[in-house]
Amino acid sequence: MHGDGQAGSVTGFVLATLAFLVAMAGTTLPTPLYPLFEQRYAFGPLLVTVIFAIYAFGVIGGLVLFGNLSDRIGRKPILLLGLALSAVSATLFLLADSLVPVYAGRIVSGLSAGIFTGTATAYLIDLAPPGSRRLASFVAVFANLGGLGAGALLSGLLAEWAPHALRIPFAVDLGLVAVVTVGLLFVPETVTRSELDLRPQRVEVPPEVMAVFVRASLAGFSGFAVSGVFGSIAPEFLGLGLHRHSPALAGLVVFVLFVMSVAGQALVDRLPNALASGCGLLVGGVALLAVSLAADSLPTLFASAAVGGLGQGVVVSAGLAAVAERAPVERRGETASSFFVVLYFGLSLPVIAAGVAIHYTSLRSAGIGFCAATGVLSLAAMAGQMRSGA
Repeated sequence: MHGDGQAGSVTGFVLATLAFLVAMAGTTLPTPLYPLFEQRYAFGPLLVTVIFAIYAFGVIGGLVLFGNLSDRIGRKPILLLGLALSAVSATLFLLADSLVPVYAGRIVSGLSAGIFTGTATAYLIDLAPPGSRRLASFVAVFANLGGLGAGALLSGLLAEWAPHALRIPFAVDLGLVAVVTVGLLFVPETVTRSELDLRPQRVEVPPEVMAVFVRASLAGFSGFAVSGVFGSIAPEFLGLGLHRHSPALAGLVVFVLFVMSVAGQALVDRLPNALASGCGLLVGGVALLAVSLAADSLPTLFASAAVGGLGQGVVVSAGLAAVAERAPVERRGETASSFFVVLYFGLSLPVIAAGVAIHYTSLRSAGIGFCAATGVLSLAAMAGQMRSGA
């Protein structure tokens, strides 16, 4: 049962958006630092992809465990738990002296992101003025993807020019988490607690949403696979293929990807079939990535991040809006969480496969194979969406 009255608070909407942004930024702080972790703890590219994938499985765990809990006990308690987990993750990285806290930090960070991804999306839609649900979906994806990009860039810049490259980014993050936690306390609750049963419920998709959910999720899976390979392998490629050992440059590549993802949202309403068009952009992005890997080209790598990011933003925004608009209000958090469960499988499974392929072949061969597989999947999603005529 949902409350009213204060639910449209503009200040509350902004504070909740900032909390979402900071929580997601914390999850990509390690991305430009992977080569530094490799040097410090003496491991290779396969372990990088495993560490990355552990985060994604943490996200899935958070979505499954807490996906619809906020529909029953309120948005704020769940998001405050998410911020607490974000702080724990930053502390683990800040104090790490072996790989064990790194693994633990990634899992806890994933749980935090899983909590925020579904619940904060539903919260922003709740807080938006009547008739502004699509705008709220836009802001939710902006906070999600913009936070991911900002975290990578912030970490890369701090690692490049500040002392203690493996510590400072997480100290800064702790401070930001503290600030937005205070802000979130002042945001009005939008859900009237209906029961005190805290047992997690199954994450399911309402039958009336299923057809559009399948099409949107397949496209989103492809989009997150692209961001997964950039988030885990791009820093490695910069060092091994291009001999650019720069955390700032690695952070900038990921930042470009996610900034263009945000920009892709602006295209959604201008495209006659946004999901199909977004899949076409994803195909272009992975084609450019394959060229950059084959030719050791830095400009083409940035171009692939831009085009792939644009496609990702289109498919995630269009897919989330389509799913949210059709979901019953009392199951909105659960449905949004289900959508992102599929997307985060796209972030993890292809990355693990790429890591195994790198171990047995080479970075270049595995990367080009990934591009081919993702391109085929994107084309299949595009064909399905065009057949639907949606």
